[in-house]
Amino acid sequence: MMFYRLASALLAYPDADLRAALPEIGAAVAAAVDLSADERAGLAAFVAALAAGDPLAAEEDYVRTFDMVPEHSLDLTHHLIGEDKNRGPALIDLSEFYKEYGVEIAGKELPDYLPLMLEFVSTLEADEGRLFLSRWNKVLRQLHANLAAAGSRYAALVALIERRSRLVEAGGEIALAAAVPTSDPCLADGDFDPPVNWTLPPAGSPCAL
Repeated sequence: MMFYRLASALLAYPDADLRAALPEIGAAVAAAVDLSADERAGLAAFVAALAAGDPLAAEEDYVRTFDMVPEHSLDLTHHLIGEDKNRGPALIDLSEFYKEYGVEIAGKELPDYLPLMLEFVSTLEADEGRLFLSRWNKVLRQLHANLAAAGSRYAALVALIERRSRLVEAGGEIALAAAVPTSDPCLADGDFDPPVNWTLPPAGSPCAL
């Protein structure tokens, strides 16, 4: 699904390769058939802002945002577990989950790295991808809240991903908390307890992995 591929690309480090691909990404945003009007407008605005900005400033902003602030980490289990010893087994379990779909991680990124997860979701059917992301909705909400509190332009992009992670019931979208406090994912008594279980479908799920 094109939305997830586009979001994955735009969450990557804004190096020369990404900047060179921006015209192609912008064209893909305009042509994609699986985007809502809000998603198309949000992705197009993000592409335009990145293309118009200073390249060095964009790279520095990315490093300051994601590499220097733990609360903004794109490694999602960090928000669930921090650097606790249990994070290793959780990452192994997620890697094994990918392997069940024939996906092997060839690069250096961890299996919970959000752009990599979005690439994986882009290979799934729509309901299946939404179900997988629904396991991470609470983390995505928190990540969005943390980025928004910092005034990061990446908050709007994560907000679109978070919205896609909401399961849909017969009566409409599942109600979610409107306000989320900024978290410290390194605290053992943080907001995310118990950790998300991505291997079991939640009660009432429309489909199963």
